[in-house]
Amino acid sequence: MKNKTKLTMTGYVFLAPALIIFIIFVLIPVITSIILAFTKWNFFSGVQGLKFIGLRNFKKLFTSDRSFMTALINTIVYAVATVPATVFFALIFAHIVNGRVYFQRFFRLAFFVPYISNLVALGAVFKFLFRSDGPINQILTHVFHVQNVPDWLVSTSLCRIPIICVMVYSGIGFCLIVYIAALKNVPMELYEAARVDGASAWKQFSAITVPMISPTTFYLIIVRLINAFQVFAAINIISDGGKSSGSVSLVVLVYEEAFKNYNFGYASAEAWILVIFILAVTLVNFGLQKKWVHY
Repeated sequence: MKNKTKLTMTGYVFLAPALIIFIIFVLIPVITSIILAFTKWNFFSGVQGLKFIGLRNFKKLFTSDRSFMTALINTIVYAVATVPATVFFALIFAHIVNGRVYFQRFFRLAFFVPYISNLVALGAVFKFLFRSDGPINQILTHVFHVQNVPDWLVSTSLCRIPIICVMVYSGIGFCLIVYIAALKNVPMELYEAARVDGASAWKQFSAITVPMISPTTFYLIIVRLINAFQVFAAINIISDGGKSSGSVSLVVLVYEEAFKNYNFGYASAEAWILVIFILAVTLVNFGLQKKWVHY
């Protein structure tokens, strides 16, 4: 009995540092944000300025706050536009790189570098590319002879395109590496049997490769969806927070409300709407996975 107690205490000692960090930096902030979501509180008013207002913050979000609805729509647009594109291009490139091509390691590194690069730096690069006098418009003018080139960073209808490009470009590398690992686990016997039956390369890809790596595709869709809903750096750099161009996302809106307006109660309500939205989308994906994921 003493040995078992000693072993248990030893386990708790090793667990304690991680548990303390979790409690201080995760659990306490989460509980605090839940409480603040039902309050009206300006940070500079101190604790004595904390006022419980029930569900008024949430009611305001869905009834009179147009910026919140704009941010919610933009966030959905980013997710719908970037996740399928990122996963699709990553799968195609992974299939090519995993085949019989030269310089496989170089290509893997080349695709992975954008993922580990600083998003601020990538945002600055794409901001330069999409400037009114940048390379994109120069190509449109001199190569395609477009007379009235768009002002990508200012236009309310086009301002999301540079941000979407950054998100797709930076996300392909991670998905590609994961896909390559999944492709190496597909049994070669399946391809050999398919070739014997006269199946074309496309048929092998669609009937063998895609179904066999569907669990990986499901995982990547979930990960990229969560990432898309949390987009912040690209918007903050490319469109200076998105306020002027209408490209603002929910995370940017939460940041603006909390750290510029100091309305932490309202910002917490916005943050929890985002959490609930991400959870709902994730649960829907888990519910639909049985129809297309093959284990």
